[in-house]
Amino acid sequence: MAVQINPSILSADFARLADEADAVSGADWLHVDVMDNHFVPNLTLGVPVVESLARATDTPLDCHLMIEDADRWAPQYVEAGASSVTFHVEAAAAPVRLAREIRAKGARASMALKPATPIEPYEDLLPELDMLLIMTVEPGFGGQSFLDIMLPKIRRTRELIKKHGLELWLQVDGGVSASTIERCANAGADVFVAGSAVYGASDPAAAVRALRTQAEGAIGKASWACDH
Repeated sequence: MAVQINPSILSADFARLADEADAVSGADWLHVDVMDNHFVPNLTLGVPVVESLARATDTPLDCHLMIEDADRWAPQYVEAGASSVTFHVEAAAAPVRLAREIRAKGARASMALKPATPIEPYEDLLPELDMLLIMTVEPGFGGQSFLDIMLPKIRRTRELIKKHGLELWLQVDGGVSASTIERCANAGADVFVAGSAVYGASDPAAAVRALRTQAEGAIGKASWACDH
C-alpha cells in the first residue's frame, strides 16, 4: 500500500501560504481545512483562498470541509481547484448524490466521520467513495491530542474495505505525529494528515520524509497490508 502524507495548512502561517506550500513540496497532498464556525467552533478559510492556493502550488489540494450544508458548498471547492473534497457525513443530506457530483466534476470524493460517528451504518456507501476520513480528534482545532480510542474504528473500517475489495484510501486526521503515526498505520490507515508535526518542525520537508518512513515501516509489518 502506498503511504501518503498530507500536511495540514491549518498549522501553517496563513500570511505566507504559498511559501508554506513550497516548504512541503515532497508531500503527496496539501490538506486544507475549511471551517465555518457553525459545524465546528472555528472559522478558517473558504473558496477564494482555495482558488488562490491552487494557483500558487503544484501540490494537489485535499480540501476537508468542516461546514454545514455540504451538499451545496462541496462542488464549489472542486471548481475552485481542489483535487479531493471531503465532506462530513453528519453535514450531508444526500451523501451518495454528493459523492457522485464531486466525482462528476473531476475530483476524488471523500467522506469524513467524527469520532462518535460509527462506520457500520455507512458500509453500503463505501463503493461511492475514493477516500474515507476517520477523525482522530474532535474537528475544529489543530494541535489536539490523538484519541487512541479511534484505533479500533480504523481497524473496523479497514476490514470493511477489504471485505468489499475496494481500492479506498483510509485517511486519519488529528494528532498524527511521530509518536502516533505507526499505530494508525498498523490499524489500517494509509493516508495521514499532519499539521503541527510538520509545520511545527524546523524543517517541514524533512518531517514529511520522516513520517513517511515511519508509516511505511509500520504498514510493511501490518497484518492487514500483508493480506492485501
